[in-house]
Amino acid sequence: MRQDTNRERIERLMHELANGVSSAGRVYFTGGVSAVLLGWREMTMDVDLKADPEPAGFFENLPRLKDALDINIELAAPDQFVPTLAGWRERSVFIAQHGLLMFHHYDFYSQALAKIERGHARDRHDVGHMLASGLVVPAKLLELFFEAEPMLMRYPAIDAPSLRMRVMAVAAGQAWT
Repeated sequence: MRQDTNRERIERLMHELANGVSSAGRVYFTGGVSAVLLGWREMTMDVDLKADPEPAGFFENLPRLKDALDINIELAAPDQFVPTLAGWRERSVFIAQHGLLMFHHYDFYSQALAKIERGHARDRHDVGHMLASGLVVPAKLLELFFEAEPMLMRYPAIDAPSLRMRVMAVAAGQAWT
């Protein structure tokens, strides 16, 4: 079992990743990393990330960095669990650039939708912070969800009517589970 990851370890990971690649790329952090970097939590269990485009040397460095930094690194992003929301790259918030790598928070609307779908207590907490900070605007969340809703058929594990009800509740400022 690896240690939980704090801001310092995330920043070290960004530097080390940048030192280990030989071409430009972008890394999108999601979930707990966003929560830690924005101060909503002190620690996260996993570093969930997606590279797009993938820089040369990126995957080769991940096993080494997992061991060297004693952190859990998962290749995970909202688009693996819910439909891709149009414009996600443009809405992804810039964090920093180190060497050839640019680091971003994965689109907060996509993160919110994935968290609403999953619905854990920590997810509700994070979505609350996204809404309170203005990173997610309820009307825009609803608009993006309605655009992506036809694609839910590609995610058979999702109960589409329940997800729709939860998204509508979030957009209306109501409690959701």
